[in-house]
Amino acid sequence: MMAAERGASDNTLAAYRRDLDQAGEALVGSWGGIVSAPPAAVRSFAEGLGAEGFAPTSQARKLSALRQFYKFLYLEGLRPDDPTTVLDAPRRGRPLPKTLDEDAVGSLLDRAAAEAKEPPAGLARFDTVRMHALLELIYATGLRVSELVSLPLTVALRDERFFVVTGKGNKERLVPLSPSARAAMKSWLAERKLDVALAKSRFLFPARSDSGHLARQVFARDLKSLAARAGIRAAAISPHVLRHAFASHLLQNGADLRVVQQLLGHADISTTQIYTHVLEKRLADLVNTHHPLADPA
Repeated sequence: MMAAERGASDNTLAAYRRDLDQAGEALVGSWGGIVSAPPAAVRSFAEGLGAEGFAPTSQARKLSALRQFYKFLYLEGLRPDDPTTVLDAPRRGRPLPKTLDEDAVGSLLDRAAAEAKEPPAGLARFDTVRMHALLELIYATGLRVSELVSLPLTVALRDERFFVVTGKGNKERLVPLSPSARAAMKSWLAERKLDVALAKSRFLFPARSDSGHLARQVFARDLKSLAARAGIRAAAISPHVLRHAFASHLLQNGADLRVVQQLLGHADISTTQIYTHVLEKRLADLVNTHHPLADPA
């Protein structure tokens, strides 16, 4: 149902499978298995997640998987009740997204561009040119890392300022493509052609893997290495941090929250609202500059 009706991504399906496998191993008793587990057993399992050391966010995700599972069973008539309706979600704060300031991202881009022109010792030009293209693309578009590494080759073959990407739930959205990102992709296309086997791939960033495209873990690893060479702490950087930087920097420079929501592919504006903390300084400056009672000093 999750795959066919909701169009859930492979990553979402894998996460649900892991969570339900864990619940299935725990909810075994005289009643049989997870499908027939009584409400008391389900409640005991849910309450025990905290004692096992799972963070509130992980507990909430696992509980969400259970809710979806039992709701499905109830609606399909496979059990007479939904034992999760009385469960309370774990209390959790809403942490601010980790991001980088504009100077740090600029340093990262400059380092990637320099290495693409002259690879440092021990690095192949193929890898440095690819990293430059990946970095320019993710910062210009705010793509999810899974969307980025699986981009089709056709994206780079069009010399346009926008392209369509298919995100979560197979929903399409229009994302921008900066001149520097287009230039980096052209350089990557030229380098990509030199590998005869990979040049035939339908993916923009092909790899000799089961998926046929670059693994997101490989990009994340190489990104941390690039950050270290640029003088940025490896622990402070990840593909998702760059997605956060894309959104935060747009808002800092005057973009509308609804526009950022569309660019990120968020189904609900409440998801995008985690970035509103970056608006505080801009709003304060706006009031101090334009309000008639503002202090000129």
